[in-house]
Amino acid sequence: MIRWSWLSRRRRDRELDEELQAHLAMAKLDRIERGEEPQAAELAARREFGNRTLIQEITREMWGWNSLERLWQDVRYALRGMRRSPGFTAVAVLSLALGIGANNAIFSLVNTVMLRMLPVQHPEQLVEILQKYPDQARMNGWWSWQSYEHFRDHNHVFSALTGMSRDNVLNVRTAGSESEIVIGEYVPGNYFPVLGLKPAIGRLIGPQDAPTSVAVLSWSYWKTRFHLDPAILGQRIVVQGKPVTIVGVTPREFFGVLVGTRTDVWLPRSAEMGLQLFGRLRPGVTLQQVRAEMSVLYRFTMEEQARTWNNPLAWQSQVEVEPAGAGLARMRDHYAKPLIVLMAVVGLLLLIACINMASMLLARAAGRQREMAVRVGLGASRFRLVQQLLTESLLLSIAGAILGVLLAHIGIGALVRIIASGREHERFDLQVQPDLHVLVFTAGVALLTGLLFGLAPAWYAFRSAPAFALRQTGTAGETRLRRLFGRGLVTAQVALSVLLLSAAGLFVGYLSHLKNLDLGFQRDHVLLVTLDPARGGYKRAQLARPYQELLARLESIPGVRSATISAATPIQGLGAGSLVTAEGHQERPEDRRRVGLNWVAPKYFATLGTPLLAGRDFQFEDQGRPRVAIVNRAMARYYFGSANPIGKHIALDGDTKPYEIVGVVGDAKYLEIREAPGRTMYFNMFQEGRLRSQFALRTSVEPSSVTAEVRRTVRDLLKTVPVARVITLADQVDASIVPERLIAMLSSLFGALGALLAAIGLYGLLAYTVARRINEIGIRMALGATPGDVSRMVLGDALGTVGAGLVIGVPIALWGKRLATRVLEDLPVDSAVPIAFGAVGMVVVALLAAYVPARRAACVDPMKALRHE
Repeated sequence: MIRWSWLSRRRRDRELDEELQAHLAMAKLDRIERGEEPQAAELAARREFGNRTLIQEITREMWGWNSLERLWQDVRYALRGMRRSPGFTAVAVLSLALGIGANNAIFSLVNTVMLRMLPVQHPEQLVEILQKYPDQARMNGWWSWQSYEHFRDHNHVFSALTGMSRDNVLNVRTAGSESEIVIGEYVPGNYFPVLGLKPAIGRLIGPQDAPTSVAVLSWSYWKTRFHLDPAILGQRIVVQGKPVTIVGVTPREFFGVLVGTRTDVWLPRSAEMGLQLFGRLRPGVTLQQVRAEMSVLYRFTMEEQARTWNNPLAWQSQVEVEPAGAGLARMRDHYAKPLIVLMAVVGLLLLIACINMASMLLARAAGRQREMAVRVGLGASRFRLVQQLLTESLLLSIAGAILGVLLAHIGIGALVRIIASGREHERFDLQVQPDLHVLVFTAGVALLTGLLFGLAPAWYAFRSAPAFALRQTGTAGETRLRRLFGRGLVTAQVALSVLLLSAAGLFVGYLSHLKNLDLGFQRDHVLLVTLDPARGGYKRAQLARPYQELLARLESIPGVRSATISAATPIQGLGAGSLVTAEGHQERPEDRRRVGLNWVAPKYFATLGTPLLAGRDFQFEDQGRPRVAIVNRAMARYYFGSANPIGKHIALDGDTKPYEIVGVVGDAKYLEIREAPGRTMYFNMFQEGRLRSQFALRTSVEPSSVTAEVRRTVRDLLKTVPVARVITLADQVDASIVPERLIAMLSSLFGALGALLAAIGLYGLLAYTVARRINEIGIRMALGATPGDVSRMVLGDALGTVGAGLVIGVPIALWGKRLATRVLEDLPVDSAVPIAFGAVGMVVVALLAAYVPARRAACVDPMKALRHE
């Protein structure tokens, strides 16, 4: 009804005006009939009738749409004001867009990685089970089938327990097409029933399906590979060389339970693979109850691992249980802490933007004192003025939010590409899409922002005295409290900007430290090329001679200095380990640790730049001779101390034939660049017959420039063998520190934006101060002050404000640096360089911001300034 009355406002206004006019005419006619003159009768009738406009306003209030009309008037007035001041509007909207857009982009990632629930039934009931070994990250993926069955059959807290085994290089071939590599998962028969999923077509894998007999496709793979053809049901495809029957397709929204990845094919579990376990809680069961029961059941796993793997660390491991409604924890474990840090950073950036806008609107409100005084004098209430000013600020906030969302959409794509660079071995598919959480967050940020930066000018308008404002000119109407408040806002911006710049310096310095660590190899000018001989029809036993010839051809390519092969390359993980027994060394059982194993070809250490400290490298001539090995320095020191290990023998646990140590090389990091290198043992892959297909080439030119020639050489010699992967060693190392790169890059960007906003606020304050002090400057110059004196006065004001900000900001930065170490534990906290960088950077920014107002003040004409009002 209110909306309908408001839409018919013109008709109702016309009817009201006609009704009031009729009442006046009747009163006038009545007086004329009593003998009064027509003109005197009309004046008397109007006096008796009262304020016609007030009657109209009261009547409209009774109709109920007057508040909507006032709001619409405020909106139109605010839009006209924004159009009249395009420079102010552009700066305001862009400042807010940067703050709101940054928050929207980072929160969208937080929502996708940490908050968004899986598209399954009752995701809040899902939990995952993880293992934690001493000094290692927790993991979910090494549970044996025996442990799974033990947990499943003996627990009292799960309504169902399931898991999956992931294969990132599943070879699939369909009828009439070549084979392709997809992402697959092997799952127990209860996997889909536990999740409560319904198929898009067909059926899903169930307990009745035998291992590797059927396959279920994802909706996206069905679309891209089979064009949504429903006739695929019952068709056979070849997976890892075995024919299976397609029985169904998963729902469109389901990509798997691992956030940030996409699964293409699901198969019934076959071989004894490591499982990633998760389960569904019974109604009423708490997480604490699950953890208590799993700590008891986990003893079975510890005994199993200690017995089967001969792993003494099993007794020191622990079991952890975490909610899995938003997906399994692997990606959250990598990016939760960096995203928390970035949310804090963008929150500070938005606060700086709000303070900047408050100071700009406060300065603008000071120039509108007479306008507000006139409005109050004409009958407007102070609450009416507050409503108008808040409407203006909210419109600016809404415009900034709209532009911010557009900027966030662009920024999210760049952030996803950065994260994907650290997961190049998987088919990365992080679906960052707006949902209710993001929309509510953005709307809330926009509303809160509008209120925050709109309160200062609104309060100033509420407290203003109209009669006093109408009598004042120049700076006299500006109170000392308002000047201090405006300067305090800029001081707060400076303090927060120092904090942001210090954080940027801290994270960039930490990233530089990681990049400059001694990794035990030279990352530059190394190209890594991985072949897939299985797809080319080659068996491992057939590759010895072709690979030796391929190495020779690769080394003949112009720009290639050496070439080799290995089972693992640095920062990729060794993938194999064993307990060992060394000649002459007695080791206590509790001290035994698995050593890393790597199979490499001759020239491996020269190609990667790992120094050969003693002995010799492997040779092709080692084939047919007694077995030899090379150990790293950490292993040589542990087992042989200061004695020469060359010629000593060492045996793998369970192996009766020992290896003779023929060389000692420097320590190289294969797992984590922040950790100390572990004990590592190398074998000659040609002697062992354990050939791998990961080639490494050291070049004297840019590695990417020889990629085409390498592919051509492989194609000429091994015609059917495809090149599966090409990457530089430097990129592989950088991919291992993506969270640190993300924090360093974004904190630098947001620190620069914060400093820019502080510069805008300082510039606005100084420009406004110079404009308000024109008379004073004219008097000073008339009394003999030079332009240099005036410039120094303005610069002194700027440095005084910055100095106050530094006094506040530096202690906050010190506190913030130590707080950051609670989130990112290995951050360096002793160096004062980041805070010094933030302080010096802010001083430089302040001087740049003060240059134009200082120059403008120095160029003031005293005569014009004295006449200025």
